[in-house]
Amino acid sequence: MNSFSFLLVDDEREFLEVLALRLRERGYAAECTFTGPEALKYLEKDHSVDIALLDINMPAPDGMETLQKIKLKHPLIEVIMFTGHATIRSAVEALKLGAFHYLTKPCNLQELICLSELAVVRKREREAKLLDARMKPYISDWGRQEFISKILAGK
Repeated sequence: MNSFSFLLVDDEREFLEVLALRLRERGYAAECTFTGPEALKYLEKDHSVDIALLDINMPAPDGMETLQKIKLKHPLIEVIMFTGHATIRSAVEALKLGAFHYLTKPCNLQELICLSELAVVRKREREAKLLDARMKPYISDWGRQEFISKILAGK
């Protein structure tokens, strides 16, 4: 088993299930949800997700709104947005909202895995910084919270 897990979110059920199967065949944990609210509910009960692969064009709430909610409630989860209707505007918006990257569908599986590996490295580095911030005995509570907030914001 590979050392990180995916939550795949898309309303195109067949596409998503095939992608999950292909990831599982390569040793990754991959779960599927088909709406933004299902994804958020799943993340509340399973804290092992490292990467959320999130479609932009879904019924309300769409991928952008779901991205905002994920980053608000689960700031360490790295989100890779993907869409069959790519625009520069949506890519820029997704990155501003905290997405790690943006892919077009159908995405190349090896490209997705490589991006995911980079995203997990970033996630692990942020987790280590958070642990370090929580362990520092010589900073004030306010200073600690400020440091943690910067880490969670990706700074």
